[in-house]
Amino acid sequence: MIKRSLLLAGTALLLASCAVGPDFEKPTAPPEAGYTPEKPGATNATNAPGGAAQRFVEGKDIPGQWWMLFHSEPLDQLIEEALTANPTLDAAQATLRQAQEMVAAQRGTFYPQVNGNLSTTREKISGAAFGNPNLNSIFTLTTGQVTVAYDLDVFGGERRQLESTEAQAEYQRYQLEAAYLTISSNVVAAAIQEASLRAQIAATQEIIADQQQQLDVLQKQFELGAAARSAVLAQQATLNATQATLPGLQKQLAQQRNQLTALAGRFPSQEVSQTFDLASLQLPEDLPLSLPSSLVAQRPDIQAAQAQLHEASAQIGVATANMLPQFTINANLGNTVLDVASLFTASGVWGLGVGLTTPIFRGGQLLHEKRAAEAAFDASAAQYRSTVITAFQNVADTLRALQADADALKAEVAAETTAADNLRITRDQYRLGAINYTTLLNAETTYQQAHVNRVTAQAARYADTAALFQALGGGWWNRSDVAAGNADPKPQQSKE
Repeated sequence: MIKRSLLLAGTALLLASCAVGPDFEKPTAPPEAGYTPEKPGATNATNAPGGAAQRFVEGKDIPGQWWMLFHSEPLDQLIEEALTANPTLDAAQATLRQAQEMVAAQRGTFYPQVNGNLSTTREKISGAAFGNPNLNSIFTLTTGQVTVAYDLDVFGGERRQLESTEAQAEYQRYQLEAAYLTISSNVVAAAIQEASLRAQIAATQEIIADQQQQLDVLQKQFELGAAARSAVLAQQATLNATQATLPGLQKQLAQQRNQLTALAGRFPSQEVSQTFDLASLQLPEDLPLSLPSSLVAQRPDIQAAQAQLHEASAQIGVATANMLPQFTINANLGNTVLDVASLFTASGVWGLGVGLTTPIFRGGQLLHEKRAAEAAFDASAAQYRSTVITAFQNVADTLRALQADADALKAEVAAETTAADNLRITRDQYRLGAINYTTLLNAETTYQQAHVNRVTAQAARYADTAALFQALGGGWWNRSDVAAGNADPKPQQSKE
């Protein structure tokens, strides 16, 4: 009997080399040769701050600390603080550790389960059950036993479950990478927005000072009878309207400071010390442009979607294995004695057996669970394709934005220069009485708007440059500032 059991167990072990269900294959990279119909060229240059031409270097690698290309020490310091103290990253790291521990726990299913049991009972029996009514005995019964159970993974259900659990850990790993990228990108974006707001506030204050000066001149002219009261009131209204825009900009700046403080893992009352202005930021001129075939390996969101697809594939194997027989080996060794002292010396008892459990009728439950797993895989595959398309769209949108930003800045600089020249001439003409005040007021309004638009266009170039690095994956594979889970030094390329 023992030989037969061992033979059956050996046969089951040989069968255990196969695993039912599909073997997962990574999706192939899209065959696209580029992100836009035409190859992106260098952007236009403008003779103004932030107006340098930007060139796209195809295939250039992305530095892990890409934000250092802006050459801002306060920005570097703040990102370092955020990557250390932001609670979102703490949560992502803890979730990854949890997933890794679940993988280690799942591996335990491949080992025999050994349990020990010790029990002591006080019993009284009646001899009537044995045909001897005069027999009444009270005794203490002690049982010690070790049991061993081993599930033979004949059809690979446990291996597919481990594969699924490992895919979940892989998903959490890339969620952590995405969190690093999001935090660093948000800090850069918030810093650029702060710099833009400071520039807009400064421009508005300059305009207010200029308008106040013009109002003073008109007031004196009115007192001398050289200007109409309507001109004074119109200038006062213009000044008040410009002053009314200042509180809104200051509110946005305060909120931006709060956002930077929160990203650094602090409460609003613990405001960060770093401040930002456009003059302290350098516009990167040589921009990396990853090959489309590499983007799928670089984007954390795509890799996370691929891990979910892998998990769904493995669950098909789990559901398939549940429809097939399950084999187990059971063994026990122990003793039952009346005297505890002889528990380890008396002749023991043992047992060895092989079990087989197979579903016969489950009302179609197992079949539908398998079909549900297949449907979940189809959904994950569609979601993966959607994630890839969105990633390519992000890059294409950013490339278009960078080209448009350069053109917009060039146009805004020209508009500001023209508006400034026109305002200077108009003021001279007004002092000579050649034009009325309405013409001067229109020239002032045009210049004010052109000045603010130029500042906004300058900031947009910095913001969209940071967006390009984020859209390309952020260079997490080259990062050395933090330990990012179990990340590979280079992202694995998808099959071509």
